[in-house]
Amino acid sequence: MKSIFILPILFLTLFVNAQNLSQLSTWKEDNDTQFPGDWLLTNQKIKAGIYQRDGREIILYNGLVKRTFRTQPNLVCTGYKNMINGQQLLRAIMPEAEITIDGKRYNVGGLYGQKEKAYFLPEWIDSFSTSDQDFQYTGFETGPLQPDIKWNSEKWWASNKKHPTGKEISFVFQNKNEQLKNIIVKVHYSIYDGLPLITKWLTVENKSSHTIKLNRVKNEMLALVEEESAVVGSAERMKKQQGIYIETNYAFNNAMRYDLSDQTLHWTIDSSYTSQVNYNYNTPCIVEVYPDKAPGIELETNENYTSVKSFELLMDSYDRERRGLAIRRMYAMIAPWTTANPIFMHLVSKNDREVKTAIDQCAATGYEALILSFGSDLNMEDSSKRNIERWKSLAAYAHNRGIKIGGYSLFSSRRISDEDDVIHPATGKPGGAFFGNAPCFGSAWGLAYRDKIKYFFTETGFDIWENDGPYPGDVCASTVHPGHKGLDDSQWRQMEIQKELYRWLNEKGVYINAPDWYFLDGTHKIAIGYREVNFSLPRENQKILNRQNIYDGTWEKTPSMGWGFVPLTKYQGGGPEAILEPLSEHLNDYEQLMMQYYGSGVQACYRGPRLYDTEQTKETVEKVIHWYKRYRDILNSDIIHLRRADGRDWDGILHVNPALKTKGLLMLYNPTKEYFRRTITLPLYYSGIKTTAMIREKEGAAGNYKVNEKGEVKLNVSLLPESYSWWIIE
Repeated sequence: MKSIFILPILFLTLFVNAQNLSQLSTWKEDNDTQFPGDWLLTNQKIKAGIYQRDGREIILYNGLVKRTFRTQPNLVCTGYKNMINGQQLLRAIMPEAEITIDGKRYNVGGLYGQKEKAYFLPEWIDSFSTSDQDFQYTGFETGPLQPDIKWNSEKWWASNKKHPTGKEISFVFQNKNEQLKNIIVKVHYSIYDGLPLITKWLTVENKSSHTIKLNRVKNEMLALVEEESAVVGSAERMKKQQGIYIETNYAFNNAMRYDLSDQTLHWTIDSSYTSQVNYNYNTPCIVEVYPDKAPGIELETNENYTSVKSFELLMDSYDRERRGLAIRRMYAMIAPWTTANPIFMHLVSKNDREVKTAIDQCAATGYEALILSFGSDLNMEDSSKRNIERWKSLAAYAHNRGIKIGGYSLFSSRRISDEDDVIHPATGKPGGAFFGNAPCFGSAWGLAYRDKIKYFFTETGFDIWENDGPYPGDVCASTVHPGHKGLDDSQWRQMEIQKELYRWLNEKGVYINAPDWYFLDGTHKIAIGYREVNFSLPRENQKILNRQNIYDGTWEKTPSMGWGFVPLTKYQGGGPEAILEPLSEHLNDYEQLMMQYYGSGVQACYRGPRLYDTEQTKETVEKVIHWYKRYRDILNSDIIHLRRADGRDWDGILHVNPALKTKGLLMLYNPTKEYFRRTITLPLYYSGIKTTAMIREKEGAAGNYKVNEKGEVKLNVSLLPESYSWWIIE
């Protein structure tokens, strides 16, 4: 239950505002100290809180981040401090948000009067003024942090099964304008226990008697301290802010990386910042968050709108590994479903017998799930009784063997019809989408596709959805599609349809493999990043390329967030040297490919008709899966990148987790044709081991290794030609 303090704007007084603030805990000045220790190592939960100071300020604080707001004469953010390194991020005040309604822009909160924009002093604020044109602060609502998705964590193995905890506050704004006075804007913040993270989003409630059009919504606007400057230089080429990392739940580009998929982060210049070093005032020092092609939606009476959410993670380092660790920790906590990581096979089948055989092999070897791959005879769009009963029976067979079952469904890169495809705004005809032709999710076909997928999973009991598509943000100029009104709202409405489907499936316990960055709306896994035609190359090439893919694809993704690929049969060309079938004739390569993926914690799509062909092959698969399950916790823990595979020398990765008994697991590979001995420097800082490490190769005897002041140990290793090994660190 949220505590609610909202007052009509015309009756807001300093006395009542102070009275509302008094409901919050009082800020203690001794809280304002630099965080001791390292938040990436500590098991201690740093609790989030919302405080008031002097009846005029509200403070969000959790020991790692502090965000301060002045509530009079209008609400404005006056401080954004990283408590880990003491960095103040703000150099100037900005409105809380900006919304464009019926073509006119309005500030939400904010004050006027700051002349010097290089830095801000809180005592200046008493001389600042408001504008009657802006949305004015009228009160707030507070409560505990609410999960975005009610994930059913019991169905899948996961390294984190708990939802994040923390606090939320919603600042309420109204406008005196007669046409806008019944439009309620709320700016929402979440602050988390144990993370230097604040989430921000905005809602608009149309309580008026008329329809309004939201042309654009900027849910975040920050005038940030520039960390680098240049006398001359374009904004595009100058280095951007490094002290804050921002993601939103509005990302798509088929890039398999967030930074290339982002559609909302905009760095702009500040020409009013006249004391900046850049001669032409071109320093990119204002960040704004909004989708380029959204919302453009009509909001009818009693209809509500929710903006994208900006997840703002404060960074305390330029080091790539540490920054990646922070991002991975963020995902593991705020989207715990991404830590689920079932062991699955990709089956290409044409009949029920092949499906049952694959289920039996999964059960026999310790696999946990079977996915009907593309090229199989599964059609989730077929809602006929015969089709549903067939797959319901096969799902029951799998479940009786303890195996989850799922399948592939194509959305994009196919043509449906002139009536249902995305309409190009320049031509008024189908075509010109990201994939050439693609269906519109707001078309009659698109809405029916959504309903058919829901029906299939409801009726069959399937557990996994591998969704190829939808589109990466296609806009549609159709004015007759039932799911959107025209070009302006087409991207936003299609994304809302898609996100609702993902959230619905997630809450039903369905595991979702998707080809784009939809994690924050319920998907579980994305491709780690690979070139498909490489799997037609010889196996020797594939082993090195796969390790490169794993190394490159786990800087910002946890092991469980990515999938790799191991085609057991011919895939996009290649001769006998490229494939693993017959499996028994290529057992060493089969085993190493499994160990490379399972040793990194990354699941691969083992695509083919079977997992084993002989008893010896079965024993090999069983051995690898048994090993993976024994060390599953550490193998799904953070990766420290040691050396990228290049075929010339050793390569490897190190898993670390200070919360486990097994605090590290090292995987090393010798791709050369020569036996070698090396002394490897192991960075054990993030394992939490400070003095002595117990290290053993495989199941051998452990030795004691002294950890130096940098958190490192020197380890002598030797590897046979074209081999690998692993070490346990406690």
